[in-house]
Amino acid sequence: MTQKITCPKCNAEHTKKRGFRRTTNREKIQRYECKGCRHAFVQDQGFWKMKNNEHKVTASMDMYYSGMSLRKIQAHLKMFYPKNAHYSTVYRWLVKYSEMMGKATDNLQIENSGAELMSDEMEYSRLGEQNWFVDTLDTKTRFMVSSGFIKSRTNEEMIKILKLAKAKTGNGVKIVTTDAMMGYPTILAKSFGYHKSYYNTNMDRVKSKIIHNVVKADERGFNHKIERLHNTIRDRTKIMRGFHGSINSAKAIMKGMEIYYNYIRKHQGIDNKTPQQEAMPFLDLGINKWLSLIRLSKYKNDNFI
Repeated sequence: MTQKITCPKCNAEHTKKRGFRRTTNREKIQRYECKGCRHAFVQDQGFWKMKNNEHKVTASMDMYYSGMSLRKIQAHLKMFYPKNAHYSTVYRWLVKYSEMMGKATDNLQIENSGAELMSDEMEYSRLGEQNWFVDTLDTKTRFMVSSGFIKSRTNEEMIKILKLAKAKTGNGVKIVTTDAMMGYPTILAKSFGYHKSYYNTNMDRVKSKIIHNVVKADERGFNHKIERLHNTIRDRTKIMRGFHGSINSAKAIMKGMEIYYNYIRKHQGIDNKTPQQEAMPFLDLGINKWLSLIRLSKYKNDNFI
């Protein structure tokens, strides 16, 4: 995956390499020179002024979302790097880069979405307060289309998550399967659009354009694909100890969990591929997918794509 090198001073794309900048912790960094204004610069790929190597940062993220605790990551880094990173620093990396990647991945269009989405909620206790993690899953590709960590299950919060799912899948979704929560008919109608029959009534019935498939939680096989996803998330988050802080940091950590599930973790149900490889085959992330995603996110966020 290659990205254009542009001059930060005049935005020209005609550049040439001009030696290296040597740093203590990040080794050699390629320098460039603009052929137009002659400005010399280093490309910012998301690690500008970072004191730690990008491979160390991305390795820490991978270890965390694979199941290691922050303190175990600190101990691991101490074995292989001369200068260790404190576990609180690792946590700040997680929040910073999960937020950065989340802004970009929320704007990526799904190319091969199926006709059905599943939506469900997980209850969380964060610092003694009841919160919720809500997500939608494409049943064809196993791609987590949208998600959100919210304080309460209000219609407004749920609609934001479902509207994002609609934006990322276009008009491909025909069915949304949910549990029997009372608010879903209104939420789906406001997210996917109202059925034309709604306007021919006395406004006493809310109906969405898409088919709302309601499955009761006590029925066998209830949303089994999304429940399998939730079991994966529960196995990882049960040792997170209340997400260590504010609601915003919890949102960032769970956004990182979404990215890990979609872009990093291989899924046996789709021939040992990542959901991204099924849903977005145009996106080639290479071997270090965390690093590619950070670089892609920095580029897209800076260029308002």
